Amino acid sequence: MTDSSPTYDFDYLVIGGGSGGVSSAKRAAINYGKKVGVIECHRLGGTCVNVGCVPKKIMFQASHIRQTLLEDAKMYNFDAVKKSKDSFQLNWPEFKDKRDKYIARLNNIYLNGLKKAGVTVFDGFGSFVDDHTVQIVKDDGSSEQVTAAHILIATGGKPYEDTKVQGIEHTITSDGFFELAQQPEKAVVVGAGYIGVELAGVLHGLGTETHLVLRKEKALRNFDPDISGFLDQQMEKDGVHIHRNTGGVAKVELQSNGKKKVTTLGGDVIDNCDVVLMAPGRVPHIDDVALDATAKPNVDGMNLQRTRVRQHARNQHIVVDEYQNTSVPHIFALGDVCGKVELTPMAIAAGRRLSDRIFGGEEEYEALFEGMTPKASYELVPTVVFSHPTIGTIGLTEPAAIEKYGAENINVYKSTFVNLQYSMFEMEPKDKPKTFYKIICAGVDEQVVGLHMIGLASDEVLQGFSVAMKMGATKADFDSAVAIHPTASEEAVTMGTWGTSPQASGAKVPPLMGAKAPEPRMTKKKVASSSSSPLGDKLWSVGLVVAAVAVGYLVGSRGPNSRL
Repeated sequence: MTDSSPTYDFDYLVIGGGSGGVSSAKRAAINYGKKVGVIECHRLGGTCVNVGCVPKKIMFQASHIRQTLLEDAKMYNFDAVKKSKDSFQLNWPEFKDKRDKYIARLNNIYLNGLKKAGVTVFDGFGSFVDDHTVQIVKDDGSSEQVTAAHILIATGGKPYEDTKVQGIEHTITSDGFFELAQQPEKAVVVGAGYIGVELAGVLHGLGTETHLVLRKEKALRNFDPDISGFLDQQMEKDGVHIHRNTGGVAKVELQSNGKKKVTTLGGDVIDNCDVVLMAPGRVPHIDDVALDATAKPNVDGMNLQRTRVRQHARNQHIVVDEYQNTSVPHIFALGDVCGKVELTPMAIAAGRRLSDRIFGGEEEYEALFEGMTPKASYELVPTVVFSHPTIGTIGLTEPAAIEKYGAENINVYKSTFVNLQYSMFEMEPKDKPKTFYKIICAGVDEQVVGLHMIGLASDEVLQGFSVAMKMGATKADFDSAVAIHPTASEEAVTMGTWGTSPQASGAKVPPLMGAKAPEPRMTKKKVASSSSSPLGDKLWSVGLVVAAVAVGYLVGSRGPNSRL
């Protein structure tokens, strides 16, 4: 009897060579031995590597270093800095060249990683012929068609450009920021989201006269109000020119001196600008991707309508479920093109778990995932903003926690303090740079459902606490961790009247009241070393008996609902 199932060129074809698509492709090729292809029409690495997280963090570091030299070093009595009249201006062209070379190296690392995994890389633009066939058009105009059993759309996002703004051609997007050959003397940044806040902070920190144009009252309105309010005050204190409640930009005009003049809908006028950077957000990168009859005009060309893949009518994101399934059984989508938690690490996690689910059999599920169907969790995702100062946040804001659980079930802990780095600043305590931490707890056990911080190194502090929160940590769990002194992070485990929260734990083995740390589960018996002795073996056996008796006592004393 012959096999009538169709044959394809690839088991898995990924359209989009960003972090999510590449991670999924490599997982399928390396872990499951599948034949995989990746199509990318720009540079490998996607937004994050080329015009996002990586070059932005590099520019943030440059800005932060300049501020450290101008302010912190003087306060720490570095005589050369104190006596210097140098403004420590960044050599922008040299630094841009160095940064661009580093990004090019990352592009090659991505390429070599795919090749090493046995993935075929196509340099070209992919569009659907049918739901199993993709046409690839290369830069030289040539094309070819390939088929695949499974297809992933991971084309990411792109900056939104508001064509209603008169003179939009005189502006740049966040992508264009990384193409600037010279540092602007005066810049306008339009946008209240994290991109606008970050780039405004970078420019201001490097010495550019920076104007931040907000459509409403303040930036980062979706963040916890205490965090957005703290940042707002700090930016104003630092000297960023904030234009509030403008309603947005009405027009951008080119002046006779070659500079730009910005007029907002609210009547604000900012002239003699070198750069006007529009940062209102990003939209799905599906240009040339016609979806269906309800799609908005800006999408035609990738021919998704030939596949019946559904798209949100309002924002054009591809509709997926919690497993990254689209409306077509063998076509999947993830990352910014779906519009859910638009973060690189989230796309990476989703991509890897997607490949586990598509190509892992029941045996793999049982062995690796204990029978659970693999998927990425979109809950309690930590994120940071590289503002000045940095922000770290995970979980619910205070208004969201109240809406979900009720104000009567919420306890909030706050701490505002001066990081020790600023202790040597010769100024009034009220004027020293501050750090702010906030813990939001819910329920009788005071489970931590939100953690928000702003201040020096908040971006580095958050990651460890996110692990604890994913495991259901309570305020008592936080308190049970001995503080690392002197650090900013110790504030997170010493808030409130220490040790007085309900003694409940979210851990499998509670760490409360001096309990012994949990031991790992073992599947193999420890091989005795050559130095072992009969006495040592006997002591080991006695220890196991004592431990068993102790556990039995604890379980019995804590009742049938004990987590032990």
